[in-house]
Amino acid sequence: MVGPPRPLFVLFGSSIVQHSYSNGGWGAVLSDIYARKADIILRGYFGWNSRRAAKILDLVFPKDAPVQPSLIIVYFGGNDSMGPHSSGLGPHVPLPEYIQNMRTIANHLKSLSDNTRIIFLSCPPVNEVKLAESTSTYFSELVRTNELCRMYSEACIELCKEMDVKVVDLFTAIQKRENWMETCFTDGVHLSEEGSKVVVEQILEVLKQAEWEPSLHWKSMLTEFSEDSPYDLVASDGKTTINPSEWTYHRKIQWD
Repeated sequence: MVGPPRPLFVLFGSSIVQHSYSNGGWGAVLSDIYARKADIILRGYFGWNSRRAAKILDLVFPKDAPVQPSLIIVYFGGNDSMGPHSSGLGPHVPLPEYIQNMRTIANHLKSLSDNTRIIFLSCPPVNEVKLAESTSTYFSELVRTNELCRMYSEACIELCKEMDVKVVDLFTAIQKRENWMETCFTDGVHLSEEGSKVVVEQILEVLKQAEWEPSLHWKSMLTEFSEDSPYDLVASDGKTTINPSEWTYHRKIQWD
């Protein structure tokens, strides 16, 4: 560990999470936004479903850890929602079990600390045509459809309403983007830089609107070592210094 200690954010999920630092991904963007405010840790596992995730909760989020996360952002559903394989193998999880697995995950995370906040991301849509074109013959009977994505997305949203967990409706949000099928994915499933922008916008909106104390929206959080210093760059008057600790001019998007 290095200090001073900061609030800890954990991104937990399947490939949408593991890839969130690639291609201008949403995890990388959040890390930039929360620089000097929170430490963001990636726990993403390519190909995983909710069944597998529910089995390792104690390993990833031990209840006796001396420091518990301030925020956990969870995404599972895309792999669960794939059509079942005739062999019985593969990532598909029946919808009732998916709901129960996500309930198990939510209950475990809620038990970590009274101050641990949770956001679930629902299953995003896919570009079925692009996915079919880019799928390798290495895979067998790979079935992904928007109808299946919609079902699992709606189930996640309903569960979050029942359990009072914040949720981002990615299935709807991404489809509001102009030409979303062409711009929001790298391969029809995984998010491009444009798709990740949608995720960041939605997460920040949840954090801004949430009535959490303390607030976890970046503009409300303290910036580490933000005090004025005689070692900062000297202003044009030649007598004072300019404090750069809150500068954001380097960002392409000035996030709200």
